[in-house]
Amino acid sequence: SLVKEDYGKITYILNAKRRIVMKILICTDGSESSKKALEEAAVIAQGCNVEEAAVIHVHDPAIDTTFPFYETISAEQMKNFEIMMEDQKKERNKLLTKSAKFLKENNVKTKTILKEGHPSQTIVNVAKEEGFDMIILGSRGLGGLKKFFLGSVSNAVVQEAQNCSVLIVK
Repeated sequence: SLVKEDYGKITYILNAKRRIVMKILICTDGSESSKKALEEAAVIAQGCNVEEAAVIHVHDPAIDTTFPFYETISAEQMKNFEIMMEDQKKERNKLLTKSAKFLKENNVKTKTILKEGHPSQTIVNVAKEEGFDMIILGSRGLGGLKKFFLGSVSNAVVQEAQNCSVLIVK
């Protein structure tokens, strides 16, 4: 049986053994830091009573600017672009499948989520809409002025997430 306990601003769902029941959302983009985030998520899931883990990859269609749409394009060029976009979608699905397989091999019940949109906003929205307790994502290692000028998904998620813990893994 589950028991809900309030501790100030934080509410924990506890099972009968008084262990925290959690839902975690793990973000992946295939980078080394996101692989480290997956590894950390597996450790957390094994040490806590994780009810649900989901691996999410968010594709930002705004970065698909490799094709010169400002020029007149032929039907063949458009077909090649569509093939390229389909191949990229298959690669994103492979990334999610590989990530979920890693977690399942570590005895973590996992589902995958593939979304399109602005990465940080989409991650925060999914976490809120699906009731995740924690978001785990990697840091790209940007620091100093680069981080200030470029921003980062991890920094934006930390700033935007509400009612949800965020763990940034280096």
